[in-house]
Amino acid sequence: MKPYLTLALVAATLSACGASQQSFFSEAGSGLDLGSFGNATANNTQLHANPQNYTINLARRFAGEVDSTVNFAFDSDVLDAGAQATLRQQAEWIRQFPEVRFKVFGHTDLVGSEAYNRNLGLRRAQSVVAYLTSQGISRNRLEAVVSFGQTQPLIPTPDPERRNRRTVTEVSGFVESNPMLLNGKYAEVIFREYIVSAQPTTQIESTVISTGGG
Repeated sequence: MKPYLTLALVAATLSACGASQQSFFSEAGSGLDLGSFGNATANNTQLHANPQNYTINLARRFAGEVDSTVNFAFDSDVLDAGAQATLRQQAEWIRQFPEVRFKVFGHTDLVGSEAYNRNLGLRRAQSVVAYLTSQGISRNRLEAVVSFGQTQPLIPTPDPERRNRRTVTEVSGFVESNPMLLNGKYAEVIFREYIVSAQPTTQIESTVISTGGG
């Protein structure tokens, strides 16, 4: 064997032994996994070190799976049939995640004074909160009702614009009684319905003889 290859092998062996001895004599748990057990372990380490990531992931799911926005008629906080249908979908999603809290943000178009529109935006948000509570969502989970009034239009126009007259429901965090409720249960909660769907069924199939009918 060539001399420089021998030296390289010796150096690598000593290095490995040094690392092994260091990890052997170190206090259990003193080292942080830097990915040696794969990306999944590294990802879980980051998630548990920063619970805010739970909120971000749930917020993305909520906005992607249901319509988070409802719109209103001019100078009105009344929920029409379309708004109520959207809020029922929101409530159905929210019921799946009793650990999570939500905020409702109210908005208006640019017609009218700033003070009036701030109050109108607040009334719209309150209408949404009232409807969600009527669907079985605890008022304690609707963390806050906030009005941006006319300050955040989707369409920057001074004319009446329905798309600006809206509320937006967003994930805001977790119930204060147990903010670390998800610790160790990320997949169980974030992907709850997938886990439930994977459970084996015990239903016994039976043969039904049809005798006609429509």
